[in-house]
Amino acid sequence: MLEATAPPTGPVPLRSWPAQHLTGVDFDPVLAELMREGPITRIQLPNGSGWAWLVTRYEDVRMVTNDPRFSRRAVVAADVTRLAPHFIPAEGAVGFADPPDHTRLRRAIAPAFTTRGVETLRTRAQEMLDELVDGILADGPPADLTERLLAPFPLAVVCELMGVAERDRAMVHEWTALILSSTAGAEASEAAKRSMCDYFERLVREPGDTPREGVIALLAAAVAAGEVTETEAVGLALLLQIGGEAVTNNTGNMVYILLSRPGVWDRLRAEPELRPTAVDEMLRYIPHRNSVGLSRIATEDLVLAGQQVRAGEAVYVSYLAANRDPEVFERPEELVLDRTPNPHVAFGYGPHFCPGAMLARLEQELIVSALLERFPGLRLAVPEDELRWRPGALIRGPEALPVAW
Repeated sequence: MLEATAPPTGPVPLRSWPAQHLTGVDFDPVLAELMREGPITRIQLPNGSGWAWLVTRYEDVRMVTNDPRFSRRAVVAADVTRLAPHFIPAEGAVGFADPPDHTRLRRAIAPAFTTRGVETLRTRAQEMLDELVDGILADGPPADLTERLLAPFPLAVVCELMGVAERDRAMVHEWTALILSSTAGAEASEAAKRSMCDYFERLVREPGDTPREGVIALLAAAVAAGEVTETEAVGLALLLQIGGEAVTNNTGNMVYILLSRPGVWDRLRAEPELRPTAVDEMLRYIPHRNSVGLSRIATEDLVLAGQQVRAGEAVYVSYLAANRDPEVFERPEELVLDRTPNPHVAFGYGPHFCPGAMLARLEQELIVSALLERFPGLRLAVPEDELRWRPGALIRGPEALPVAW
């Protein structure tokens, strides 16, 4: 917790946090150790240089992410220790912006992410989902749910939202996979990011036949009105596209839980009214990413969780740790399908709260209900220990989910 005058405690050891290949929904053992060692620790990640602070307590995480003394913009000029060999957001993107610039950028795309805007997309999303499910059922078992449903559905929904033409979707998906990899190498990831930025730059300059209510059209209008720059618009489009596709991996983890935990499938089939609450609990429970995301830089000297933090030092927050804080969540290590209230921070907190949170939750609820209703006998087609998990992925998830019914 941030304190005005509390004295700092003793020196904190520096802990190396290596990139690990984690499978299933196992919680990162290094993060678990860091949580036990204290509310604030010092870490060194595989890339970048130096070290950074890490806060894991729920209240500290929410405070840091909502405090203007911790800057995202300042990260651009700092070679901060990090997991990925590259920075995922493009310079000028909303991910590297602080208020008031951050507020201005979010305002440009706000109409697409209102409750009304997301609900308008629900009908089209349901149609696309039904078409994919019909195809799987027509072909019969076995099927790879990742290939046939969990990858194409979020891709189709986010592209529909963005205004990306169907002919371009496979190409955009390939770029996203490279950008979200920590093992493809910095050169390949940066090349994919440049290609996607060039693509969105062309669309923002000439929106053409993109839907008028789509994000690209909104960004093009904002650029034309002088509300955002072209560079800002492209960076924002990049993050939204990548974030939309990240739903694939997290939903894959949800389906894995449904099929591997005795009683979960049967209970959610018997109690359909419980499904939204259960999806929310899986969002809290699933460690959906590896390590940590983007850091922040302290802009002044302050005391954080009893430690002196100097201006210019990097600070990471762990949403995964915050979602397991026993002071906030009773039995945090357990999956409690009817947990209420559930103030999880799976979509972040503060100004950088994920703009697509409502859309992601909508997609996940639609997928879970479609599987429960239309595949009553769904089961894994291979033993659990034969499932493959994405190596080097910043967002964790199964490579494939072979199923039968």
